[in-house]
Amino acid sequence: MAEDLLRVRDLKIEAEMHTPGETARMLTIVEGVSFDLPKGRVLGLIGESGAGKSTIGLSALGYGRGSVRITGGEVTLGGTQLVGLSQRGLRRLRGAKVCYVAQSAAAAFNPAFRLGDQIVEAALKHGILTRAQAHERAAGLFRTLGLPDPESFGRRYPHQVSGGQLQRAMTVMALLPSPDLIVFDEPTTALDVTTQIDVLVAIKRAIEETHTAAIYVTHDLAVVAQVADDIMVLRHGKTVEYGPVAQVMESPREDYTRRLVSMRHREKPQAPDQSDRLLTVDHVEAGYSAVKVLDGVSLHLPKGQTLAVVGESGSGKSTLARVITGLLPPRHGRITFKGRELPARLDARSKEQLRQIQMIYQMADTAMNPRHTIGDILGRPLTFYFGLRGAKKATRVKELLGAIELPEHFAGRYPAELSGGQKQRVAIARALAAEPEVILCDEPTSALDPLVADGILKLLQKLQAETHVSYLFITHDIATVRAIADSVAVMHRGRLVRFGPKDQVLSPPFDDYTDLLLKSVPEMRIGWLEEVRDARRMAAAGN
Repeated sequence: MAEDLLRVRDLKIEAEMHTPGETARMLTIVEGVSFDLPKGRVLGLIGESGAGKSTIGLSALGYGRGSVRITGGEVTLGGTQLVGLSQRGLRRLRGAKVCYVAQSAAAAFNPAFRLGDQIVEAALKHGILTRAQAHERAAGLFRTLGLPDPESFGRRYPHQVSGGQLQRAMTVMALLPSPDLIVFDEPTTALDVTTQIDVLVAIKRAIEETHTAAIYVTHDLAVVAQVADDIMVLRHGKTVEYGPVAQVMESPREDYTRRLVSMRHREKPQAPDQSDRLLTVDHVEAGYSAVKVLDGVSLHLPKGQTLAVVGESGSGKSTLARVITGLLPPRHGRITFKGRELPARLDARSKEQLRQIQMIYQMADTAMNPRHTIGDILGRPLTFYFGLRGAKKATRVKELLGAIELPEHFAGRYPAELSGGQKQRVAIARALAAEPEVILCDEPTSALDPLVADGILKLLQKLQAETHVSYLFITHDIATVRAIADSVAVMHRGRLVRFGPKDQVLSPPFDDYTDLLLKSVPEMRIGWLEEVRDARRMAAAGN
């Protein structure tokens, strides 16, 4: 049996909470968690938001965000006890013996410096490699992870590569010092399904070739099944289930795990007639400067239904939403609402036109002012569109909170005091406050764990049934499409390649791109990733 590289025993992690006018109190985030991780193996940590996944992963670096700290138990890495270790001792380990791959590679790289210089920095600082050796090893890892032009890739700046390439570049940065352990914190959550496959294949190949141990934090059980040897299911900071991948996937012992496994199988019934066109996009062409992003896109959204717009990163999904909202005027084509053409520019639209089309963003964190209470956030559109103030506004805020199934006392809370799912519910309520007829939903569940995301989808469907609002739902998750959509538009490189009722679009015969998209959705079975990888290699060899 392989020697354990990482040993965690009875881990307890707490955070200091400050409430105005009250004495600071300690909140337990993780309690009683224990596991072993030998060299060359991967442990998947899975669970809902607030389960403690990332907090446990960061404990392997002896690190806690903000006021979070380890207050009990043991974390031993390669024989070194991290709990109570000095900052100097921790700095010697971080970036050398243990490395970290964050969820957002875009936020992790400095846009002012070339990728190569940032990637080799830790190895140089720790004296592990010379500069020449570091750049040579980086080129080899670029090749291993399938990055283009490996000899010169490092000379690019972060903005000159795609999201998937940047995520792989961050994996290279973690692998470069030849660490004993890498912590992957949701590294593919923000990627489309086709790019996600490339990154997963690259990560798995790199781990196999370097024999590095890894902790893989995710909320997607199908993803973790492709890369992990063992899985630990967490909830409320405690272990729900822990064991080999096959056992947890195929014979889960706990009800909570069984619910996670079954999440991908929900599907919305077939839609009614789609002839009643509320919103129409007619031969729209749009782009930025000389770059064309949308090329002749035409589609329509009926009243009271949901149109899912799917495609990989760069396909034009979010640009389409910007055109519809007036943030990006189209070069050609038009947008019509209830049979009337909408002004192309946002500032040319009337207050009534603005009210009728609202938007829910992917990241509720960045879409809300952290200094405003939830009551202020929901009250602003009530005053702007309907002139509500005082008691009438407060009453309507309570009604909106009730509609999104949050208690009325949340009106006095700030965004930082809410979970990810709760913040996304508030974002939905803010859109509903305007009483719109169309809501554009830009990946609103992509950063949420499956059970929380399912709650948001069910809430959106409940509100649609009550208010007859229409949704244009931008996503790269085919499981979400099956759960919420009435019709589907598949986009690729700015063009609409498939459009129609969901059952028609998701049934064969498929065009090549839709076929690739559907085959890239991770399946809940071990070995699926290898099958996809081998099929792609055969297809490439055939070409």
